Amino acid sequence: MSDQPLRVDVDPPARPALRRSLGVLDGVAIAASSTAATTSIGIGLGVTAGVVGLHLPAIMLLAFLPVLGIAGAYSRLNRVEPNAGNGYVWVGRSLHPWLGFMVGWVNIVATVAFLAYTTAVTGSALIQLAGEAGVHRLGSLALDPGSTAQTTALGIVTLAAVTLTAVTGVRTAARLQTGLLVFEYVVLLGFCGYGIVTGPHAFSLSWFDPFAIPSASALAQGMLLSVFCYWGFEAAFSVNEEVRDPRDASRAGITTLVTMLGLFLLGSIAFQRVLSEGELAGHGAQGLAFFGDRLASQPLAALPLVALMFSAVASLQAGVIPTARAMFAMSRDRTLGPVWSKVSPRYGTPAAGTLLIGALATAVAVLALVIPRLSDMIMATVNAVGIVVALSYALTALAAAVRFRSLLREDWRQGVRAVVLPTLSATALLGLGGYLAWSFYTSTDHLELRADNGWFLLLTPVLMITSGFVAAAWARWVRRSPYFRTGEGTDADAPQLLAATPH
Repeated sequence: MSDQPLRVDVDPPARPALRRSLGVLDGVAIAASSTAATTSIGIGLGVTAGVVGLHLPAIMLLAFLPVLGIAGAYSRLNRVEPNAGNGYVWVGRSLHPWLGFMVGWVNIVATVAFLAYTTAVTGSALIQLAGEAGVHRLGSLALDPGSTAQTTALGIVTLAAVTLTAVTGVRTAARLQTGLLVFEYVVLLGFCGYGIVTGPHAFSLSWFDPFAIPSASALAQGMLLSVFCYWGFEAAFSVNEEVRDPRDASRAGITTLVTMLGLFLLGSIAFQRVLSEGELAGHGAQGLAFFGDRLASQPLAALPLVALMFSAVASLQAGVIPTARAMFAMSRDRTLGPVWSKVSPRYGTPAAGTLLIGALATAVAVLALVIPRLSDMIMATVNAVGIVVALSYALTALAAAVRFRSLLREDWRQGVRAVVLPTLSATALLGLGGYLAWSFYTSTDHLELRADNGWFLLLTPVLMITSGFVAAAWARWVRRSPYFRTGEGTDADAPQLLAATPH
């Protein structure tokens, strides 16, 4: 199979192109904001510690290995076929159109779920900041940073604001995110470094021992929770039609991933030096504020909380941007409706799709009110997204292995990097996801809307995947998308496929 980018020869071009205005640093800003290191450290570490105990450095290192293999697959595929649809296009071409559509679909629904979760996290950070400033009531309402209803209401206002900013273009968004990231990382490095030096709990090499993790199910769940923390580096590839050189997207994705590893190791060691296991697992969305209070007095203790708020705001915007571009790519292949591929003549962005993504995330955030406590909503969302992200990553890695399999005969060193490592990474993630799903299924015999109910934790990813097959069937037989005949998406630089295909 040819590794050259697909070209569709049709005259005249029937669609406006996305504006190419980004450099590698812009891509890093978008990917780093999407990964949201401060949010992952402030909230994800506590959730993960509740599963693996005081072995956060071990689980973060273990999860990095398959994700690094996935990142290599993304980078290699992006070099030969840069496309805003990335995994959707690559998997559809190399494996099967239905699997490609599934990758695109689960990434969309997972990101919408993530946006709903981050909306509540943003609201929680704002309420916590209000509490630090002495504001504990709003009229007769007692402010509660652990209330899903209050945090969601406040977070939706923030989501609306960042969605409007994303409409104006990724360049504007990248500049905003760069400023937020600089502040976040200065605060994060300062507090974590200080915590490592002064923390009351002795450093232990056992923190890096994966064999000391309590059980196989804890290892599997901890791995997928950690993969969730790394999730977002591929946002750099979603803007590969808007960077001046598509190779910049690859550089941005790898740079972001390695940076996240360093930050997660620094944060996990600092948290375990400062907090006990019970304190780590017991504070949920307030974990970073508790960490700051242990290390400093006010007003300095509020700085980690401000960094968390900035991280949540940036990740909201960074979640909207790649999702709108993925749906743009699917729409121009007619696997989704035409509204998603409308490009604003003023901003050169998929403005209508961006606004719709914000509206969908708002609707899901409102539906999430069925889970009254924020900590329970976080646990349910992170587990569900972890499973479907593992599936998406694994299929993309297998697509790379199939696409470049000839390298095994031509150059064994290149073959190992392009075929063997992605295959091993995909196998590991599929095995972990399958094992965790089975453990959820066997952990109970009834369904309850509770974050500790295995059937409930399994229901959400099952619904995400099942809805994908329904949407694929609609695109295949009702929209009659040519994607399902060829598995090939419209290339980033080609005229619109719609112009070549009768309706």
